[in-house]
Amino acid sequence: MTDDVWKRDEIQSPCVKLCQIHREERICIGCYRSLDEIGQWSVLSPEERRAIMAELPARAPRLAKRRGGRAARQSE
Repeated sequence: MTDDVWKRDEIQSPCVKLCQIHREERICIGCYRSLDEIGQWSVLSPEERRAIMAELPARAPRLAKRRGGRAARQSE
């Protein structure tokens, strides 16, 4: 018996288990994927996963500009 069955050549999920959807941007604050991308991840082709992974770094700044709580009140 081999372990080949358990070794799959696929792009892993970028999930970091910090799952919360940003209200305005509609993307997860942990992995930067949309709800549709998260829901479809298991059925996406490797090419589709690569395309999403390539887009994720460009999405991060969309969340960085958000300032809430004390930091937002101090800048007013």
